[in-house]
Amino acid sequence: MASNGPLEEKPIESTHHTAPDSPANEKADVIEEETAHEAAERGKAATDKYGHSLVQFDPVAERKLLWKIDLYIVPTVAMLYLFCFIDRANIGNAKIAGFQKDLKLGGYDYNRVLSVFYISYILFEIPSNMVCKIVGPGWFIPAITLGFGICSICTAFVHNIHEVSAVRFLLGMFEAGMMPGIAYYLSRWYRRSELAFRLSLYIVMAPLAGAFGGLLASGILKLSHFGGLHSWRMIFAIEGIVTCGLSLIAFFTMTDRPATARWLTQEEKDLAIARVKSERVATTEVLDKIDSPKVVRGIFSPVTLGTAFIFLLNNITVQGLAFFAPTIVSLIYPHNTVVYQQLKTVPPYVVGAFFTVLLPFLSWRVDRRNIFFIISVPLVMIGYIMFLASDHPHTRYGATFLIASGAFSFGALCNAQVAANVVSDTARSAAIATNVMFGNTGGLISTWSFLPFDAPNYHIGNGLNLATNSTMLIVSIALLAWMLWDNKKREEKDVDTELANLTGLSIKEIQDLDWKHPAFRWKP
Repeated sequence: MASNGPLEEKPIESTHHTAPDSPANEKADVIEEETAHEAAERGKAATDKYGHSLVQFDPVAERKLLWKIDLYIVPTVAMLYLFCFIDRANIGNAKIAGFQKDLKLGGYDYNRVLSVFYISYILFEIPSNMVCKIVGPGWFIPAITLGFGICSICTAFVHNIHEVSAVRFLLGMFEAGMMPGIAYYLSRWYRRSELAFRLSLYIVMAPLAGAFGGLLASGILKLSHFGGLHSWRMIFAIEGIVTCGLSLIAFFTMTDRPATARWLTQEEKDLAIARVKSERVATTEVLDKIDSPKVVRGIFSPVTLGTAFIFLLNNITVQGLAFFAPTIVSLIYPHNTVVYQQLKTVPPYVVGAFFTVLLPFLSWRVDRRNIFFIISVPLVMIGYIMFLASDHPHTRYGATFLIASGAFSFGALCNAQVAANVVSDTARSAAIATNVMFGNTGGLISTWSFLPFDAPNYHIGNGLNLATNSTMLIVSIALLAWMLWDNKKREEKDVDTELANLTGLSIKEIQDLDWKHPAFRWKP
């Protein structure tokens, strides 16, 4: 593949100064004489003992590299995630096109079918991301995409609740590794501050899937048949075939990590590796081996658990909107055609997509994430208050715009926050998987938030979502306050004294401390 010309290779300079005879200064002197290539090597640290970066990069070279990574990495994962979400949520479009009637689903059968998906999704979340780390995202993500594409095609041939439940279980198993897998994959390429915005560029595909899925479904339903398939069966078959095609392309286009990128020069590979290492205290290799202490640190970090709980509450809204928006719109506009109803689901998702990118972009610029949790939630709360306070169709339709605007950005912000608040690659993989697992527990709850007997106003569902978003606001404020308080406590301790207490520990044992390392600071 074509690549840009070689970047200027400069000596790496110290950005932290210590006493002349201190070990940290001796290390800094050595690193000052190293090239980017040497700093990127395994066994070389890129921070001092205080966690400060010892490297200084040419900003022009960094911008050039970042643009190149953006062009090669983001479009592929964005397209895969678009059809991941379409294949998950197209059941909502199929429902109003005769799916429920043809399969003779009555009572709570539809909710049960949705729940089966989340059961397998939750069970396979963390194991999937561990396999993703072992196999490598470049192979793992296209493979599971092929898997859920085949599941979507199979859904076109189901005839009862048992068959559709079995297929949805398999769909959840394959999709379980998608969102955390891509988030983990991007964390191999981007700095902490850059990650939220890049995550948003693929997570924005969730609201766009709602918009595009509605357009695609309405277009497909205008066909008289597809082979021997008719009506809603065509939706699953055609969208599944497209997904399989994209997965086969991805096997050839996805690059596993900077070191294996054929489209980067050696100088660019070194720069890509060194700049990621420069933010990770005590890290001597970007891709470490899986071990239990790091997995535990990733899962049980206070910030991982707090953020994951926020994401759980958020997903009750996001996933509920994906599955039930077509139904809600059909009840607001009961006398219009199915195609018209499908099209009316599109505009709220387009507005939601705009905010999904805008808020993480601002997060990137200020290198903050938690504050945007606090800013976003009130929009969703106002939307559900409008749902509860009014029966007017246009008021309720307008509320869906506010809900989509505030809810969809959490996918990027929450994953970026847990990724930023651990050190090792293994802990990051575990933290992201835990966050998404909690999120999909919220998805499971969402399948029971809009129940048939509560139609058409869904007071219980809307009240539940108002309560969960109110809780999100409280937890977000509390988490931010705790992170600032704990950082203040850490600052009061002398790092040299704390490190002296670690004398006798091996390099691996020090690295296994992760967020418990004395020099670590939470990054809200």
